[in-house]
Amino acid sequence: MNKAIFLDKDGTLVKDVPYNVNPELVSYSGFAVEALKLLQQEGYLLIVISNQSGIARGYFTEPDLTVLFNSIRLDMEASEIRIAGFYYCPHLPDATIHGFSKNCDCRKPAPGMMLQAREDFDIDLARSWMIGDILDDIEAGKRAGCKTILLNAGNETEWKVNSDRLPDYYADDLITAAQIILNDANPVLDDFME
Repeated sequence: MNKAIFLDKDGTLVKDVPYNVNPELVSYSGFAVEALKLLQQEGYLLIVISNQSGIARGYFTEPDLTVLFNSIRLDMEASEIRIAGFYYCPHLPDATIHGFSKNCDCRKPAPGMMLQAREDFDIDLARSWMIGDILDDIEAGKRAGCKTILLNAGNETEWKVNSDRLPDYYADDLITAAQIILNDANPVLDDFME
């Protein structure tokens, strides 16, 4: 089975520009390329998991989002990084666009997108990680059975905490998150000689 890094998009992989689908406005979070290269070299699949309620709100369309995802994929490929998949939830319980109003199992904090990726890519979720900038990302990762890292990006505003929403680790940026993951997978035995 494969192991994966699930990445939230806005505020984690890319700097948060609310409801953005314009590739020209995309800029990547600090050390994103370096971090993803390290994780890819260690055999992790890189998968983006993103709530995209802008579709349900009528701010943009699914084809608009596809253009953005293709642009991100090409940017990453230029740095020899392969994004294995993009998963998004277009739903919202009180959507203004017909057909997108529902309580679904894919909108984070539900784990539906990650469970679908598990099926699509034969992923061992226990060996996989979710990295996000809010506690809904952490809860989705925990409910899917992954380890989790919360990026200290200042984007969490609610701080509704319970056992499903406590991250395994905190990191200030993606390179620190990558180092945590690699150290967790290959622990150093400091006291080996004792």
